[in-house]
Amino acid sequence: MSLSGHVVARRGELTVDVGLSVGDGEVLTVLGPNGAGKSTLLRVLAGLLRPDGGRVEVGSEVWDDGDVHLPPHRRSVGMVFQDHLLFPHLTVTENVAFGLRSRGTRRSAARATAISWLDRVGLAGLGERRPGQLSGGQSQRAALARALAGDPRMLLLDEPLSALDARTRLTVRAELRRHLADFPGSTVMVTHDPVDAMALAGRVVVVEDGRVVQEGSPADVSRRPRTDYVARLVGLSLLPGTGAGTSVRLDGGGTVAVAEDAAGPVFVAVRPESVALYLSRPDGSPRNVWPARVAGATPHGTTVRCELDGEVPLIADVTAAAFAELGLAPGSEVWATVKASEVAVYAR
Repeated sequence: MSLSGHVVARRGELTVDVGLSVGDGEVLTVLGPNGAGKSTLLRVLAGLLRPDGGRVEVGSEVWDDGDVHLPPHRRSVGMVFQDHLLFPHLTVTENVAFGLRSRGTRRSAARATAISWLDRVGLAGLGERRPGQLSGGQSQRAALARALAGDPRMLLLDEPLSALDARTRLTVRAELRRHLADFPGSTVMVTHDPVDAMALAGRVVVVEDGRVVQEGSPADVSRRPRTDYVARLVGLSLLPGTGAGTSVRLDGGGTVAVAEDAAGPVFVAVRPESVALYLSRPDGSPRNVWPARVAGATPHGTTVRCELDGEVPLIADVTAAAFAELGLAPGSEVWATVKASEVAVYAR
């Protein structure tokens, strides 16, 4: 039942050209900025948009290939939309049973299946309510129950948690992870939220401008980003350069000392918590010390995240107390240091 596909779709000036494969029981997250083509990809897989090229195959069944285009009602797909899209004039039970009824399942059987799924997603006893009487988290659970009630071969999730408040999101994310772990088919979720991607995915595909720019496990993607977009999502400074022994000459100028030998085109990645800031050049002879200017400062949890301009552009996290004691503000001149042992370096 695994998904294998190469989707080509033109939407205005954007051309989406993405290849992907998802095994049985696997959760693939497509991560990318707004306008990258994520939702276009999902619409093609759902049959809502006919592609301009490529091929989509699930198991031995071809869904898209040249003249072949299976309409949505002939695809074994369950879909959870960003805004859930429950029918407001139907009860919650009728919403969950809708897909089964539309495929000819008897009313009593469809209703029994819907009630069973409502119980599984924690909505037992709420089946006779209208969608307008549900909270955001309850609506998301009802939408998931509707998507899974038909026993689909593929589950598609379009920003499934984006409409929820922070507290509800935390709870529903944990519940969604549990349900996805039990789903035997292929799951494709699109999101621009790195936390959702890392928490729910077995594998992550990063899409920018309609193309795949990175793919791997959540740990690999977050530890070794390959574009500035990904690096900023996971909170790293990503600096391309050329390695020569324990030194990397950056493409934008400047040099970074590293703890391990490097050669040829490489990426240097620095965590914000590894950057220390001083008002004057620190004593001693740290291997990495650069003058910089605070270009921006934003509260970030219990710290203040500072964007630094200079020979080596960096992001630094300092405690709120240290930020105040140093008298920092946008425009402040500082010295930034990073231990060579705190610098990650890997091939481009």
